[in-house]
Formats: sequence, structure tokens, C-alpha cells
Amino acid sequence: MKGKIVDVAGPVVKAKQMKGAKMYDLVKVGEEKLVGEIIELVGDRATIQVYEDTTGLKPGDVVINTEMPLAVELAPGLLASIYDGIQRPLPKIMDMAGEFITRGIEVHAIDRKKKWEFVPKVKKNEKVKEGDIIGVVEETPIVEHRIMVPFGVNGVVTSIEEGKFRVEDVIATVKSNGEEKEIKMLQTWPVRQQRPFKEKLPPTVPLITGQRVFDTFFPIAKGGTAAIPGGFGTGKTVSQHQLARWSDADIIIYIGCGERGNEMTEVLRDFPKLKDPKTGHPLMERTILIANTSNMPVAAREASVYTGIALAEYYRDMGYDVALMADSTSRWAEALREISGRLEEMPGEEGYPAYLASRLAEFYERAGRVKVIASEDREGSISVIGAVSPPGGDFSEPVTQNTLRIVKVFWALDSDLADRRHFPSVNWLRSYSLYLERVKGWWEKNVAKDWLDLRNEAMALLQKEEELQEIIRLVGPDALPPSDRIILEGARVIREDFLQQNAYHDIDTYCPYKKQYEMLRIMIKFYHLMKEAIGKDIEFDRLKELKCREAIARMKTIPNEDYEQQFKKIEKEMEKEFEELG
Repeated sequence: MKGKIVDVAGPVVKAKQMKGAKMYDLVKVGEEKLVGEIIELVGDRATIQVYEDTTGLKPGDVVINTEMPLAVELAPGLLASIYDGIQRPLPKIMDMAGEFITRGIEVHAIDRKKKWEFVPKVKKNEKVKEGDIIGVVEETPIVEHRIMVPFGVNGVVTSIEEGKFRVEDVIATVKSNGEEKEIKMLQTWPVRQQRPFKEKLPPTVPLITGQRVFDTFFPIAKGGTAAIPGGFGTGKTVSQHQLARWSDADIIIYIGCGERGNEMTEVLRDFPKLKDPKTGHPLMERTILIANTSNMPVAAREASVYTGIALAEYYRDMGYDVALMADSTSRWAEALREISGRLEEMPGEEGYPAYLASRLAEFYERAGRVKVIASEDREGSISVIGAVSPPGGDFSEPVTQNTLRIVKVFWALDSDLADRRHFPSVNWLRSYSLYLERVKGWWEKNVAKDWLDLRNEAMALLQKEEELQEIIRLVGPDALPPSDRIILEGARVIREDFLQQNAYHDIDTYCPYKKQYEMLRIMIKFYHLMKEAIGKDIEFDRLKELKCREAIARMKTIPNEDYEQQFKKIEKEMEKEFEELG
């Protein structure tokens, strides 16, 4: 079906003679066949958002409707790839067209020539259902790619092959409803459509990130949602990089949505060099990067988050835990606002479209821990962590407020903390996690029974410190009674030696969860011992001179392999010093 352009306004193009077209159909626009998507239909007129630069398009140019929605290609070869917002492989485009994406360039997301070793998991004449794993491929040395029966196919396997195949080769046939259905390694899925599942499970297992302020103070569960809002320079991107590097998910999907090019370059340069703490292999072997930098077309930015979440759902259905980082959803919302303005829609708050809240909810609701559709019991999860960039650090703006209504974890970054070089600059008084009670059981079973009590005591100490700050501003710390000065000292230890973490330090960049617990336990014990000493009329100034204070400060840089012995030594010396004081 062919239509004709009648109007061009930036990335928004209007075309007539489009009768029979459907919403979200993919179209090819103009002589260069630029990729676009239908976003509005009135009579035989269609409004199209074009994912590429529309310079040179003119009224009368042809629009071809593919009659298919924007979809992602799913097959072995996704991992370690770098795509743009509509799943075009950037390294291949660079080989073909040079430094910049040429308009109208068509490249397959998945390599059609590469052969993969396919190992069947079912036999001929076996019954299979949609979602069942019929075979596996070693996609990377650390990830097994599971080939699943497509949705809507249920029946008996009539043939299945073993050996090396390209993704478009037929590897099996299934007799479903009297029809022979061919199964290939390559499948497609519309990005805006959520993949179905059996049931949603409660999020009870924490996503361990190796970052103390996240894991111990404000944990996120596997299948959970979190937001990291913060003004310019507060460390959102570094926090997202840390979560992508060290979280214990099986698969990482990182969406650079409207971010600066140099930040994406840092990811592309660092990830292949970084070693995965679980396997010792390069992190890139379990990562997919989607790069839509701020100078790339705006419409493709709007599509990039859907591309990312569709890939995440595919790996979730294989039974993997996926962590998706969206950096940043504010830039995505700005793309929505720009396209909405060109469509002449009624603007909502601060010019954002009225449907901003529902679009954000639609995206975050695709997270979760689920039982997937298959014969056997298989669980998978998607944890979504979105960075928000409020202009001027104003958390009352629409994107932050609408995100807060949806997500269960709020990591509020604070520009005052960032100015004091306290990183990660998470404000412990403004942040919260609604998963604390849910993940408590896991921590009690795997770490210690008193984990939540310790965490709550540390939080109470930090809150008391904040209350005392007002008095300190008036009279100074020396005028406080010793009991209050002990609170300040205990809170200072937690603030400086536990909550602060150096992302660029070889050891401190990643802190195992058992080490986190032991660090906090010793710090709280130090506070209790100081309290006891003050009760025995020991002068506060003598407590400040204790050598163990320095040893506690060094705990975070003790190598993760042999921290247990060192911590026991520190604890014994601390007890001995307090005894000698008495």
C-alpha cells in the first residue's frame, strides 16, 4: 500500500491515501525509505513519526506501508551487541557508512551468516507447548541461549535437527492444529506489546548490587522498580554504571536514552575490560547496549526504551534474571513532549503530553518476577532502574512525580552531598525502599537474623544526627553533652565509612553482601562501646583518640577475599582498646 506525503514538521510527517493502515504500522518514507511508525489515523490520513532525519522530504513523496509493527529480532547474537534506538547494530553501520548513521540505511539486527551450534533438548514425536525450550545455543561462554517454541504453537515435534545453523535455518517442525509449523532460531516480537506470562510472583529476592547504600539501606528486589532522580553532577550515570557492572542479574540491558555521547563512549570502552565478579569473564558477554545519544533522532529515542524492555522480556522468558537500566527517562519524556507538540496535542503540565503518566506506568509495569508460559515451572525476572534528570534538581517536576507514583524504590541524589564529594550522593533521609520487609527473609536466611535491626538502628542514628544539626549550628558541637556527641560520632562513622563508596577504587567499587553486614555490625558495636564508656564517666576526648577508629575507616578497602580474618582482628583490637580505657 502506497500513500503520499502532504506535510512535514521535523520528525512528524503526514500522509494521505493511507486507507487500511493500522496504528503503529511501520512505514518507509520517501526515496531513501526512511523508517517511520504511524502514530495517528484520521480517515485516510496518517501521522507518522520518522526515526531518522527528515531533511529533504517533500510533499508528494511516496510512503510505503509494511503492514507490520515496529518489532525486535530475537535470536542468538544479541549479547555483546550495541544497537541504536530501533535495534540497528551500530558497529555494522560504522563499517558500512563511517562515523555517522546514513539515512535510510538497512542492516539486520542479527547476523544472518554466522552459524551457531544448536543442541536439541526435545526428541521427535515429543509433545511441546508454547514457551517450551526445544534446544540451546552457547551464545557467549557464560550465557546459554534457550530457543523457545513461539507463542501460539502447541503440538508434536515432527522433526528436529542438531548441528551448526544460521538463525534463518529451520531447526525443527511442530504439527500444531493439523499444520506443520517451522521453527527457526530467529523470532520477532512487537516492541510495544508485552510478552504474556502465567503469573506474577512476589518480589522476595534482593538484587545484590555490591553498593552498600543500595543493598543494605534501600534494597531493590529482583523484579522490582527503582528511580534515581538527581540534578546535574550528582552522579546518576556513575550510579547506573555501577548497577550495570555489579548487580547479580544474569543479563544486563543498558539504555543510554538521550544521554551525552561521551557518557555512552565510557560504557562502550569500559564494559569489555571489566571482569564479571561471578564468572571472571568480561561483563560485555552478558550485556546489551542500546545507545540513543542526545544528537540522534528524537523519535528513535522514544522507541529505545520499548526496544530495551522487549529484549529484556525475551531473556526473562528463558528463565534469566534481567536488570534493565534506563538513563534517563527524562530525556525520553522530552522526546514524547517534542513529538506531542508537533502533533498539536493539548499540552499537560510543563508542556508534557497528558498521557505522560500512563506511558511511564506502561513501561515500569513490564518489570516483575514471573512464572513464564511453558510446560515446566520456569521463573524469570526483570528489574527496571530508571534515572530521572529533573531540571535544576527540582523533584516536584512532572517526570519525577509521576515516576515516584509507580516505582517502589526511590534513591534521591542530593547536590549538597555531591558538592561535599560524598558519593554515591544518595540522601538517606529522602530515599526509601518498599521492599525492606519483603527481602528481610532472604537476608535472615543467607546472612544474619539481625540484619534489619542493624539497618534500622543505623538509620535511627543518622536521623538523630540530623536533628542535632540545628543545635550545632546555634551553639557548636562542643556545647553538646557527651551522650549527644557519641551519636554524632557514631553517625559520622556510618556516613563516611559505610555510605561513601568509591566507584573508581579497585576494591571499594564492589562490596559483597556479607562484607556489608560485617562492616555495619562492627560500626554499630563501636557506637555501643562508646556509649558504655561514656556511662562509665570516660572523657569523650579520649574516645576520639582510639586507634580502632582508623582501622574501622580502612575496612572498606580490605580485599574482598580475606576480609573475614581482618575484620575479626579489628573487632578484637577494638574490644581490647575499650577494656584498657576502663
